[in-house]
Amino acid sequence: MLNILRKNAQSVFVQALVVIIALVFIFWGFGRKMQDNPNALAVVNGKEIPYRDFQQSYERTVEAYKRQFGGQLPPEALQEMKLKEQVLDQLIQEELLRQGAEKAGIMISDGAVQRKIQDMPAFNANGRFDLATYKFVLERNRLSPASFEASIRNDLLVNRALAAIGSFAVMPEQEMRNWIEYIDQEIKLAYGSVQSDDYIARVQVTDDALASWYEAAKQRYKTAPQCKLLYLAFPFEDDLAQVTVNEEAIRASYQEHAATYNMPEKRRARHILFKVTAEDSPETKNAKKKEAEKVLVRIKAGEDFARLAHQFSEDVTKDKGGDLGSFVRGQMEQPFEDSVFSLKKGEVSGVVETSSGFHLIKVEEITPAKTQTVAEASPAIRKELEWKGVKAITFKRASSAYEAIIRAGSMAKYSETPGGHPVLRTDFFTQDAPPKEGMAKDPALAQAAFGLRKGELSSLVETGGGYAILFVDDVKDSMVPDLASVRDRAVADYRKEKSVELAKAAAEELLHKAREQKNWPAELPRKESDYLKRIGATGAMPESLRQDAFLHVGKDIFPERVFSVGTVFYLYQILDSRQGKSETDATKRLLLEQQLQGAGKSMVLADWLGQLRKEASIWTNTRMLQ
Repeated sequence: MLNILRKNAQSVFVQALVVIIALVFIFWGFGRKMQDNPNALAVVNGKEIPYRDFQQSYERTVEAYKRQFGGQLPPEALQEMKLKEQVLDQLIQEELLRQGAEKAGIMISDGAVQRKIQDMPAFNANGRFDLATYKFVLERNRLSPASFEASIRNDLLVNRALAAIGSFAVMPEQEMRNWIEYIDQEIKLAYGSVQSDDYIARVQVTDDALASWYEAAKQRYKTAPQCKLLYLAFPFEDDLAQVTVNEEAIRASYQEHAATYNMPEKRRARHILFKVTAEDSPETKNAKKKEAEKVLVRIKAGEDFARLAHQFSEDVTKDKGGDLGSFVRGQMEQPFEDSVFSLKKGEVSGVVETSSGFHLIKVEEITPAKTQTVAEASPAIRKELEWKGVKAITFKRASSAYEAIIRAGSMAKYSETPGGHPVLRTDFFTQDAPPKEGMAKDPALAQAAFGLRKGELSSLVETGGGYAILFVDDVKDSMVPDLASVRDRAVADYRKEKSVELAKAAAEELLHKAREQKNWPAELPRKESDYLKRIGATGAMPESLRQDAFLHVGKDIFPERVFSVGTVFYLYQILDSRQGKSETDATKRLLLEQQLQGAGKSMVLADWLGQLRKEASIWTNTRMLQ
């Protein structure tokens, strides 16, 4: 059918048929699905969510994650997190909440919107709301007053709805007492471990057993594809001498990018992090804060900040004494940044709370804001202009060599041409382990090479340092090696795997004996814990083992199965269970009430939102997320 249409494209009949098909799509399929606006990413009960709103929200979310992870966030991480889908779902949820609030009769007055905007520091001048500043800030962010005020109204509406719906959550006194008893419960354990490493020497390796095991495991040993290249390299630096950059060009570039040379104030700081997550209980958070306060007392008493950071910090910077390097405003979370930029050199903050936990911060160095002069910026500008200019020169040289290869008929024949560019060679290499010398070590070159087949010539390949022309001289396909060629590695892996099986069997036998005799097995070394609560330090005992033990309180003194952490197998015995001796103080009780009340509100809100979503008509254009 498609071929008939192509051959008769000029036919009046065919043209009319195409028009009819298009109209069918417009009125019955695609056109109806796109609603009234092709730029709508989603439609919730007839209300469109524009792609522009999604894009702005997505960019803000990405920036927030970048700040959380120190400014770096690989693109593949965003895909694994399905961040676009998360942002879209959040926008749909906000629209459902807004519509639900309106149905519930919750209204926001113009006066409430006005007061909210007037209270925003960004629109203040000399401590008061300033209309000119308000308009300037909105224009700079490409927002109209109408759209901004509508977003503020929506935010207030959603927050008021959440407060109203959440107020239906109640916590009965008896349930509160039950929770307090649950949290205050303590247990005392005996425990021991069976280490798989202790069984490696006991594993017997026979040829038949190893061969059978390797047959099942051989895909682990599959080799990566390899290739061997002939290539021509044209580094940019070889042509730099031909580039002339005069002072006039430098001044022109400086003026064109003047804003680039306004260097904001930078501060170098250290910190000590006492890490807290969103899942941690109020008790855990309070304990972390008290720990931070104790370390702060030691700092104020004169102890070295860097040494204490190395000892107490739970951040990756602990080995550097908590040194974060230098940074400007906008790179750190707001409470952290506000504290750093309010301190003088050498001063230490109080306890600062962020989404990562509690921080103690010391400012080590302050570099004031300044604007680089032309003279100061000149070396960097000159280098940038030289590299821009050299690309065209190097490209021309590489293109001439490429044409010569084509005229010669092959890379091999070109290599025999007198005066030709030197042809370089590599040994076999994998994409993940490219050669360590010359331009071949550039990942862009390796990526291009593995996109070619044996005997293929590449086009010009641009790398970070120049251009290259590649010829794939030979390839080795991915393959599973025979056992003889990887025997030593296979034996080591076999012993490791079988030692785990032996250790598990030994631990299960010990547990069976313990349950049968209702006593700790004499042949297993035994450790004894202090009384443990559900939350808090466990010492050398794995946290997951404590959690498992609390699940078995009141059932049996020994668990019904061996407990494993990696390749270590644990047995434990519940020696005692009791209610904590310390009374729940008012602060602890208040924190618990707040936590339970928050959990109750979350459940009520989730149920309400689930019902709104169930009753809603929601359409999404998922192709726009690709």
